[in-house]
Amino acid sequence: MRRKRGNLFVISAPSGAGKTTLCQKLKEIVPDVKFSVSYTTRKPRAGEIDGIHYTFVDEDEFRAMIADGEFVEWAQVHGNFYGTSKRRIENTISEGFDILLDIDVQGARQIREHFSDSILIFILPPSMDELKKRLAGRMSDSPEVIARRLKNAIDEIREYKNYDYVIINDVFDDALEEMVAIIIAERVRTSKIEEAWIKENFIKEE
Repeated sequence: MRRKRGNLFVISAPSGAGKTTLCQKLKEIVPDVKFSVSYTTRKPRAGEIDGIHYTFVDEDEFRAMIADGEFVEWAQVHGNFYGTSKRRIENTISEGFDILLDIDVQGARQIREHFSDSILIFILPPSMDELKKRLAGRMSDSPEVIARRLKNAIDEIREYKNYDYVIINDVFDDALEEMVAIIIAERVRTSKIEEAWIKENFIKEE
């Protein structure tokens, strides 16, 4: 095995910046990349599959997992709990796969505390005007919701300096190319190469 272990890529962005579409497309074109599947207590929506989109559990089970220290981060949002399994992440990267974790800036801080070698990527829109256009273009949010998302976006963007990379999603194909380049570059770091494989294949002792 050439790779010692996979990477944990933490992706954050204000709502409307396009991170979900970027992550989905990247997974299609780059091999050995998996999405982190979070646990949640909310009910599945139409089309959602347990174990694929989320792992759906009841509140008692979720609270028991909190007590057991199962989550690297968790939060309660609109009355429902969401959490990221520390064990799942560790098992996946130990198998040599990369993980994409789509999470907000608060969650990213918690992930970095537990996984110091995680790679944090922040996705920016080209401008606040463009972000407003994209949010309005969804035709799914009220003006009040859009205003709240824009206010939250400013608070989130202030955190960009805590990230390793910043991608401006102006032209989608360019942003995707930059994201792929980050994944590939991080995979070939010296620290990711299995020393035993080097010795076995190149510097065997006579």
